[in-house]
Amino acid sequence: MKIEQIYTGCLAQGAYYIESEGEAAIIDPLRETAPYIDRAEKGEAKIKYVFETHFHADFVSGHVDLAEKTGATIVFGPNAKTTYDIYQAEDNEEFKIGKLTIKALHTPGHTLESTTYLLIDEDRNNKALFTGDTLFLGDVGRPDLAIKQDVTKEDLAAMLFDSLRNKIMPLEDHIIVYPAHGAGSACGKNLSKETVDTLGNQKKTNYALRSDMTKEEFIEEVLDGIMPPPQYFSKNALLNKEGYETFEKVLKKGNAPLTPDEFEAIANQEGALVLDVRNQDEFLNEHIPNSIFIGLNGSFAPWVGALIKDLKQPILLVVPDGKSTEAVTRLSRVGYDNTLGYLEGGLENWKKTGKETDTIQSITADAFENEYNNTIEILDVRKPGEFEAEHLQTADSFPLDFINDNMGQLDKTEKYYIHCAGGYRSAIAASILRARGYKDLVDIKGGFGALKNTQIPKTDFACPNS
Repeated sequence: MKIEQIYTGCLAQGAYYIESEGEAAIIDPLRETAPYIDRAEKGEAKIKYVFETHFHADFVSGHVDLAEKTGATIVFGPNAKTTYDIYQAEDNEEFKIGKLTIKALHTPGHTLESTTYLLIDEDRNNKALFTGDTLFLGDVGRPDLAIKQDVTKEDLAAMLFDSLRNKIMPLEDHIIVYPAHGAGSACGKNLSKETVDTLGNQKKTNYALRSDMTKEEFIEEVLDGIMPPPQYFSKNALLNKEGYETFEKVLKKGNAPLTPDEFEAIANQEGALVLDVRNQDEFLNEHIPNSIFIGLNGSFAPWVGALIKDLKQPILLVVPDGKSTEAVTRLSRVGYDNTLGYLEGGLENWKKTGKETDTIQSITADAFENEYNNTIEILDVRKPGEFEAEHLQTADSFPLDFINDNMGQLDKTEKYYIHCAGGYRSAIAASILRARGYKDLVDIKGGFGALKNTQIPKTDFACPNS
């Protein structure tokens, strides 16, 4: 028996490879299929099933491509309706993988079709639980993503309470819990940084599994403090229901080198967004005018999904040397399949042809302290919870998550100092504002992490103008 967690940190996502006696199963695969096929070939195994715990909203799954390439059967739980062929499992139905058994446990609540898979060994001992977004370590899946006219988030939360208590909590404490996500995912509120735990420990430490909690208390607690879902969630879920273009076609189209002249012509003719994925310091120092920064060194795909509203938006890339394949791949994982190429030779090649560049001022926290007074405009682009915990006394809360909706509140004639926690998100915000015509912008290096060491007044209470 082999169980391998294939964890992708930039998406905080866990896929799983299970193998026994020459047969294999994949649970919740990412878009690119090669990692799973390579593992099966190495183990001389045939991929028999691709199990999906639900219609994922935060990434495009690789189940359709994987099934087509391997002949595997795609398995969803009850209530799953697709435009492609699947096997819809019944509650408690069992599937054989070599000497192993995988039992489908219908656990609605995160979504109506959410299903948890219980792994049973050859002696009929329960060994592991692949919980998808039903149960995380330290949290549970948010119940507000699959709302229909006749089903509310309160209804789904009530279903989740029942699923946890009737299907999961009665299982043995020694069972290993393998969730679909860890810390950093927007599919829950307080996910652990750990990615594997025992069910017994989760019963002791996970607030949602408290034995003395009423259903009403659970509903209130699980819904408290949930931010609105990123706009791409519903679009990714639809792709996972209806299918998508093959990853190889997306990669071939997007991973095309372009000369500066070709790059500029496509940007002008196709209305393409120029997306700069280098380090934030490199971008702030010099970049193509009107380009948007979202760096590969951070939560790249989730921020693309949160901020670029059209999945079909034509995209041109400015990438570090050798990173074009990675950039196109990570875009495709969240459904952005219309990348048209990348700037060959990078910004240096762009400049050699005499084309213009732009810059955004960036200063240290110490330099900002010298410039600080009570009248300057400070935009804190961290999440509301981060701002409420502690912030500069005169700063305005201006979360990056909602920048496209709230930009009209700003004045293009004003000067704005921008910071986040460490510098990544403030560079994204500054790039978007600059591209929209806000010229007088100053990024604060090191963000609030550096500002905490200054004498600038701080507070843990939201200021009146926030």
